[in-house]
This record gives sequence, structure tokens and C-alpha cells, in this order.
Amino acid sequence: MEYVIHALTSITPLEFIFILVAKVAERTVSTLRLILINKGYRREGTILSFIEILLWTFVASRVIVGVAEAPLKGIAYSIGFSIGVYLGSLLESHIAMGQVLIQAIVLKEHSSEITSGLRDKGYAVTAIDAEGRDSEKEVLMLFANRKGKEGIVETIHRLDKNAMIITNDVTNLQGGTINTAGKMLR
Repeated sequence: MEYVIHALTSITPLEFIFILVAKVAERTVSTLRLILINKGYRREGTILSFIEILLWTFVASRVIVGVAEAPLKGIAYSIGFSIGVYLGSLLESHIAMGQVLIQAIVLKEHSSEITSGLRDKGYAVTAIDAEGRDSEKEVLMLFANRKGKEGIVETIHRLDKNAMIITNDVTNLQGGTINTAGKMLR
């Protein structure tokens, strides 16, 4: 019992909070860096790697020294790690860098309205005739920024509630007609 009391009181609340917050920041940056590098943003990922390792050096050294005597340091570090991973992925989805390929399988009768609506917004839409199980379909394909994909999906679903929509991240895009409004910048 004495060991438990000592373990819980051997670290000040301020040090616990420092380790937790610093680890959350470091892991958030690390998660964001990893996602960006995987999407092809090497320069941004390299800059974040410097910040990540700088934070890690100070946090890890604070935890490693005396962790046996103050196990709460390890607990704060672990909690901060988990929260940081979550916040990093949340932050990346909010920033929404990169492009997506949106493919929509729509009823033939709705396709021209959907296609012209998207083209009026500046998107280059490719339409391919298709045959569904019970009806004629059309497959619509377009590239867009991840940041605006929800609006495109809503537009398609508003005009065809049963449309099947597939969205894929794009890491490399060359040639073709790309959004004439110039919105496809990395």
C-alpha cells in the first residue's frame, strides 16, 4: 500500500500535465507528418519531423529519468500518445489536403442533370454508360479537392438518392481536363 501511495504522489500535478500536453502535441505532429508524407507532401512532412523530434527529445528525457520511481510519468506519456494520435488524424481530416477521385453510379435518367450541375461548378466530369441489375446506369467520375468532396456528394445524392458513390484518395494525377477554375492545386 505504501508503494502505491508513493507512486501516486511522486510526481507533481504540474509535471504530469506537462508530460501529457507535450506528448499530445508531439504525437499530433507525428501523426499529421505521417499522413502528409503518405499523401506525397514530403516538404511539409520534413518540416513537421523536425518539430516532432524536438518535442520528443524533451518529453522522452523527462519521462525516462525517474520513471521507475514515478510510474505516473509513463502513464501520462501513454495517455498523451493516444490522445495525440486521435487529434492528429482529426486535424488532418479538417485540413483535408490532397485530391480525391469520386465515382458515382447513378440512374441514367438523373445523370445529365447531375453532370451539368457539377460541370457548372467547374468540375470536369467523365460519364460512362453502364448497365445495372435492374436499370440503365451511368458512371460519373471526377477529381476534386478533399476539402470540397462533401458538397459534391450532397449534390449527387440530392439528385439521385440511390446513387452509389465511391471516394478514393489520389496521390498522383497527370493529364486530362482538371477543374478549370484552378481549384486542384496541392
